[in-house]
Amino acid sequence: ELGIICALGSGRAEVAEALFASDLLRGLSESDAYSPGQTLATGAVTSTLPDLAHLPVQLRGRNNALLMQALGQIRPAIDAAIARHGPERVAIIIGTSTSGVGESETAQRYWLDQGRWPEGFDYYQQEMGTAAQFVARVLGTRGPAHVISTACSSSAKALASAARLIRAGLADAVVAGGADSLCRFTVAGFRALESVSVDRCNPLSANRCGINIGEGAALFLVSADAGPVRLAGWGESSDAHHMSAPDPSGRGAAEVVRQALQRAGLAAGSIDYINLHGTATVQNDAMEAKVVAGLFGLEVPVSSTKPLTGHALGAAGAIEAGLCWLTLADNPTSMLPPHWWDGQRDPGLPPLRLPTPGATADHAPRHVLSHSFAFGGSNAALLLSSDG
Repeated sequence: ELGIICALGSGRAEVAEALFASDLLRGLSESDAYSPGQTLATGAVTSTLPDLAHLPVQLRGRNNALLMQALGQIRPAIDAAIARHGPERVAIIIGTSTSGVGESETAQRYWLDQGRWPEGFDYYQQEMGTAAQFVARVLGTRGPAHVISTACSSSAKALASAARLIRAGLADAVVAGGADSLCRFTVAGFRALESVSVDRCNPLSANRCGINIGEGAALFLVSADAGPVRLAGWGESSDAHHMSAPDPSGRGAAEVVRQALQRAGLAAGSIDYINLHGTATVQNDAMEAKVVAGLFGLEVPVSSTKPLTGHALGAAGAIEAGLCWLTLADNPTSMLPPHWWDGQRDPGLPPLRLPTPGATADHAPRHVLSHSFAFGGSNAALLLSSDG
C-alpha cells in the first residue's frame, strides 16, 4: 500500500497522472518564500493539508501534516493490520531531515519582532523523533517507533529497516516512509554550497548546475503479506569520503546496488527501469552515470524525477520509491517516468538511455531500482518488484 503527496499532487492517481504526462512539465513552481530576495524553482506542495489543531502542540507542523495526508490514503489498510496483529506488533519508521525546523524559523522571526515566542510554538516540534511519535499517536500503535535522519538516504533506509524488523520477527507490519518540508534553513544551506539551481534542475545535462529543493511525504504499509509491489531487495553502505561530495569512484554506490540485486536474487539484466538519485549537481551525476553504465550498460531506461518533484531530501527516497511503485502497479500502458531536461548531453558522461516524455517500456516493468545518495557518503538502493 502507498500513500503519497509531493509537488506532483496528492494521492496515487493524481501523482501518476502528472508523473507520466507527456504534454506538459508538471510539479515545480517559482517562489521566494524560502529564499528572500531571490526567486527559485522549488517542489512545493500546493495541496490543502490536514489541520492538526486537535493534537498536542508538540506534534503540530507542516512535516506532520504532510505525513497525515499520506497516512489518510492508506489508513484502512493500516487499521486492518492493527486489528489483525495488535498495536504492539505494528512498527513506525520515518525518514526526515527537517522535522519542525520551519516552525522554529517562523517562531524565531516572531521573537525577533515581538520579543516573545508566539502562541502555539514548542521547541519540541523541531525534534527529529516527533515524526514517528506523531504517526504512532494518530494510529494508536505501540510497537517500535523511530526516525532515521541520514540526509537524502533517510527514507530509503527507513524502508530497508522496515524489512529487517519484519524478518527479525520484531514486527508483523511497519508503516515506513518519509516526510520533509520546505524551509529557509535547507535552502540557505544548499545555496551556501553553490548547489542550488535558480531554474528547474537539469540532470545529466552538460548545463546542469544544481538542485531544486522540494517537499512531500510517502508512506508504505510493509508486511510479509503479498501485495501488488514488494520490496525485493535493498542495499546500504557508507563511503565516509566527504561531508557533502560523493566518492567519485562510485564504489559505495555500486555496492548498494549489488547488495539489492543479491538480496532479490536477480541479475543486472533483469532490471527494467532505474530511478536515479539524479540531483543535477556536477559531481553526483558524474558518479552515478559511471556506476549505472558499469553495472547495467547503456540499454536500461533510467531517469531522474527531481525536475518534477524537486529534491525532497529526507523524504526523497520514499517519494521516488513511490514513483517506482506507480510504475509497477498503476501503469496499464507500461509508461516510464520521463527524463525532463534540455537534451544537451555531457560528453564526459556515458550516454545512458533516457526515456522521453510519453515513452513506454519494451514490456510491462517487473523489477525497478531506486537510488538514494546522501551527504557523508550514506548510500541506499531499493529494488521493487511486481509479480503481476
